[in-house]
Amino acid sequence: MEILLVYLLLINAAAFLLMLADKRKARRGAWRIPEKTLLGAAALGGSLGAIAGMYLFRHKTKHPRFYIGLPLILAAQLVAAATVLFLIK
Repeated sequence: MEILLVYLLLINAAAFLLMLADKRKARRGAWRIPEKTLLGAAALGGSLGAIAGMYLFRHKTKHPRFYIGLPLILAAQLVAAATVLFLIK
C-alpha cells in the first residue's frame, strides 16, 4: 500500500510538471509536449496532478479533450479504486 501511495504522489507530480512545462513551451512558441503524453500521464494515475496543473496554469482549459477528459479519467480511476477496495474486503 505504501508503494502505491509513493507511485501516486510521483505520477501526479509528473503530470503537474508536464502541464507546467507545456504551458511554458506554448508561451515561447517552442516544440510542445504531445497531448497523448499529457493524457497518458493522467491515465497512469496522475489525473489529480493534471487537473490541478490545467487550472492553476490555465492550460488546455478550452480543449474538451482536457476539461471533459481529465475529470472522466479521474472518475474512472476512483470507481476502479472503490471496486478494488470493495473486492478486497
